[in-house]
Amino acid sequence: MQIHRRQIPHSLMALGIMLGLFLPGTAKADDPVIPIESYRLDNGLQVILHQDKSVPLVAVNVWYHVGSGDETLGKSGFAHLFEHMLFQGSQHVGKDNHFSTLKNVGGQEVNGTTNTDRTNFFEVVPSNELETGLWLESDRMGYLLPMLDKTSLDNQIEVVRNERRQNYDNVPYGKTRFATAAALYPEGHPYRYLTIGKHEDLANASLDDVVGFYNTWYAPANATLVLAGDFDMQNAKDLVNKWFGSFPKTSQPEHVVPAFPEPKATRVEVSDEFAKLRRIDYVWTTPAFYQEGDAELDVVGSVLGRTGTGRLYKALVHDKQLAQSVAAYQQSAMFSSTFTVSVMAKSDADLDEIEKTMKEEITKITAMPITEAEFNRSVVGVEANFIWGLEGLMARANTLQGFNHFLGNPSSITSDLDRYRKTSIAKIQAVAAKYLSPARRVEILTLPGVRAPILK
Repeated sequence: MQIHRRQIPHSLMALGIMLGLFLPGTAKADDPVIPIESYRLDNGLQVILHQDKSVPLVAVNVWYHVGSGDETLGKSGFAHLFEHMLFQGSQHVGKDNHFSTLKNVGGQEVNGTTNTDRTNFFEVVPSNELETGLWLESDRMGYLLPMLDKTSLDNQIEVVRNERRQNYDNVPYGKTRFATAAALYPEGHPYRYLTIGKHEDLANASLDDVVGFYNTWYAPANATLVLAGDFDMQNAKDLVNKWFGSFPKTSQPEHVVPAFPEPKATRVEVSDEFAKLRRIDYVWTTPAFYQEGDAELDVVGSVLGRTGTGRLYKALVHDKQLAQSVAAYQQSAMFSSTFTVSVMAKSDADLDEIEKTMKEEITKITAMPITEAEFNRSVVGVEANFIWGLEGLMARANTLQGFNHFLGNPSSITSDLDRYRKTSIAKIQAVAAKYLSPARRVEILTLPGVRAPILK
C-alpha cells in the first residue's frame, strides 16, 4: 500500500494514541500522504489519480460541484432528484442497466449521494473492469438527455417523494429537522429546505427545469473524476481521455453565495406523533467548512458531547441520569455551518433540570478555558479518526475529492490536521464565546404527540 501511515503497525499506532504520543505538535513528516497525479482535460474535467496496487480493485469516483445549496427558491430538491435521474439510464447504457452492468462485472459500493454542497457517484470495480466504470460515468455525463422524458421524470419524482415520506415525514424527529432549518435560515436561503426538497417543488418540476439543471451543472468543467487503486498510470490516462476527452470545452458555473444567516433567539415546540421521548436541540449558525472557527467548534463538540468523557454526557447521562443520550457537534458545510447540542430526555426526567444543565455547561465553555487534557484528547481523536478513515480505496477517493472541492487542493492532509494541532485553548474559548451566545440560539423542543388513527 503506497499510502504512508506512520510506518508502524496498527497495534503500535493505537498504543501510541492511548499513551498520548501523537499530541499537538507532532512532526509533519509523520503525516499520512496520499500520492496523486492531477490534471485537467481540455474540456475542463479535472482528473485525480491515486495508484495503489495492493489489491486488484479501483474506486471510480465522480463529484459534480453542485448540491442543494445551489438551488433557487421554488426548485428545492432538484439536486437530489437529478442524482436519481442519472441512475435511470443514458443513451448507450440503456434504461435501468447501470446497477446490473456493474453487478455482472463484480462491481461493489455502487451508489450516489447528494448533500448541500456536492453530488457524487461512485463504484469499486475489479482492475480489469476499469474501462467499464469509466464508460458508465462518461455516458451519463454526456448522454443522459436522449433518455430523459416525462415518464422517466415522473417516475423518479415519485421515488424521491416516497423517499421523503419514508425517511423524513414518517420517522421519529423527522419534523425536528425541518423545524430547525426553518428557524435558522430565512426564506430564500438555499439551506432553509433540506436536500430532499419540498413535496410541492418536486411535484411541480418540469422537463425543461430538469434539462436546464443538467446543462448548467453537469458540465465536465464542473466535475472531478478520481481513480484510486490498482491501475497502470498511462493506461488509466488513455482510458480517461478515450471516454471523457471528446466532450466539448465547458466552463464552471458560478455559485451564488448567500449571506451568512444570523437567527435571533428562537424557541419552537414540535409535536411529533412518531417520537417516544422528549428531545431538546440547541442550534447556532457557525463558520463554514475550513473557515476560521470551524475546527475550534469541532473541539467544543468533543469536549461537551463525547461519549464517556464529554462534560454534558457525564452530567446528564452518568451523574444525574436524566438523559438517554447526548450529542454535541459542528456540522460543517460550504456556505455556513451549524453547531448543535442535542439531548434525548429519559421519560421521567425533569426537562427544566436538563436545560439548566445544558445552559450551565455551554456558559462554562464560553467563559472559561477548557483543560489541556480535554484539548489533547480532542485533537488526538481527530487525528486518529482521520488516519483510520483512510483504510479503504473509496474513503481515500472521497478524502481527495473533499479537499479538492472545499480547498482547491487534494493534498491538504497536513493543513487540515494543523487546524486542530495549531489552534489554542484561548482561541477555542474565544470562538465558543463568539458563536454560542444565547442571543443567537435556536431552541427546538420535540414532544411526543398523539398519532392519528388509521381510517379503515
